[in-house]
Amino acid sequence: MKEHSRSFTRKLLRLVRSIYPELDADILSSLIIDAFWPEPSTQRKRGRLPGNHLWSEQDTLLITYGNSIIDGAHKPLDLLHDFLLCNLKGVVNNVHILPFFPYTSDDGFAVSDFRKVNPQLGDWPDINRIAGDFNLMSDLVLNHVSSQGNWFNAYRQGHAPYDKFFFEASPDDNLADVVRPRTTPLLQSVETANGVRHVWCTFSHDQIDLDFGNPEVLLEFLRIIRLHVDNGVQIIRLDAVAFLWKQPGTSCIHLPQTHAVVKLMRLLCDYASEKIILLTETNVPRAENLSYFGEGDEAHAIYNFPLPPLILHAMMSGSAHYLRRWQSAMPPAPMGCAYLNFTASHDGIGMRPAEGLLPDAEIERVITTVNELGGLVSMRTMPDGSESPYELNTTFYDAMSHTFKGRDDSQFERFICSQMVVMSLEGIPAFYIHSLLATPNDNDLVKYRGMNRAINRHQWNYPALQALLANPDSPQAQTMALLSARLRIRAKQPAFHPNATQFTVNIDDTRIFGLWRQSLDRGQSVFAIHNVSDESLTFSATALNLIEDEHWHDLLSDEIIDNNAMDIAMAPYQCRWITNRNGAS
Repeated sequence: MKEHSRSFTRKLLRLVRSIYPELDADILSSLIIDAFWPEPSTQRKRGRLPGNHLWSEQDTLLITYGNSIIDGAHKPLDLLHDFLLCNLKGVVNNVHILPFFPYTSDDGFAVSDFRKVNPQLGDWPDINRIAGDFNLMSDLVLNHVSSQGNWFNAYRQGHAPYDKFFFEASPDDNLADVVRPRTTPLLQSVETANGVRHVWCTFSHDQIDLDFGNPEVLLEFLRIIRLHVDNGVQIIRLDAVAFLWKQPGTSCIHLPQTHAVVKLMRLLCDYASEKIILLTETNVPRAENLSYFGEGDEAHAIYNFPLPPLILHAMMSGSAHYLRRWQSAMPPAPMGCAYLNFTASHDGIGMRPAEGLLPDAEIERVITTVNELGGLVSMRTMPDGSESPYELNTTFYDAMSHTFKGRDDSQFERFICSQMVVMSLEGIPAFYIHSLLATPNDNDLVKYRGMNRAINRHQWNYPALQALLANPDSPQAQTMALLSARLRIRAKQPAFHPNATQFTVNIDDTRIFGLWRQSLDRGQSVFAIHNVSDESLTFSATALNLIEDEHWHDLLSDEIIDNNAMDIAMAPYQCRWITNRNGAS
């Protein structure tokens, strides 16, 4: 093995031995280093120490497809870049462009070539330009590839090394405990040069699972990470990583080898000269999701998956009871790690993370309400063959049109309140482009594509969108303007650093979700108060235990807060950021 620091070498060898105990760890470690660092100058001699240097209160993420904005004449990536520069420069600084590679299905997540940009979107120079103005996140779809891609075609023809790239199993294997998010058969029979084989398909029969038991698969993905980083990517999203390692007779989710692979990637990223952040995508219940922090040595960041269904329930029910109970028990992210907070993404609102956090009766009320507002429900197959709700399919803006009481006139206010919760929590706030644009459900696209998730994947015609954004009375203009203004305020408050101290504040039994944030230097405090109900209410300022001799005011309204005896009024769905120090001053 090449000469490296003792600490790096020791950690790498230990991880290699835990993943591939039957292989020569020294040889494989050298191959790993060569794959990730073809140019030795891109490696640091010392790893980054755990700390808060990877992000700040200025970090906000936008999630978008490369073709969420189109006009029929220009490259979608050029249109996206123009939209970002015209509307979001200084508002968000991180952009997640969902899989921008050639693909055959699942809107990009059945990748046919990891090394190319989908020509219908643009090319690498277009990606490079966006990466020059924003921190860019790309998807590493490492669990599976397209059944029509070069890798799988080579596998079927028996060509090395791809003849050993895919996970095979037998219908006679014990697969009863396998956890999956889909209802299609797990195994697919395919003709190959070596006879009939049964390949593993966690998601669909166009998405064939790879076999990370073969180290050549790992090495190839390390080379792909390097390609992305060399093209300006700073955040690597490990898509569906929980299913990476398969072993018949087990659940095939969260296996120890999976965690070891994430740790290995984290180790390499921490020793890279470039800033590389690993984000794991694991849409699972809380304890399973939190496990991807490891001991601060796995993912730099994880999606806060329980948040969307809990915020949805709070806004529909008018009660923050379950949201507050969950948040009160949430641990802070380990040093050097962070939560990614969101309400909406390109997928639906996952319901598995709500298991154990919302009673079944409350989950059923949410599902019923989503159906009433025109949303959809997607199912998954349980080990016993039954089906269970997996996710709700709706734009979050349309989801705010109804409460458990029915439709009312408070959709806009309710939606803004839901997004303010995301801005206030410990972690990095993330916003799907269709949330910033108040996009309604696209039921026509669902009918056209025959896919529930299409409801939340509208493609905006750019001239039409520009006209709406120029009209101050449109929901698009109002939503974009208000959320942008509040994100600009947030970016100036050190108490909103992703790792700043956080405690829940119990002001009202049900209607208020309150947080206390304190900056890392303890100079600024912010009380983030959210009325999730349709009722006006008041509470005494003394309930916040505001420090005397400090001057307190609301960052959002500029109202002075008397910390002795003042009653603080909250309109329905109003939010307040009460602070002792304006970070802008």
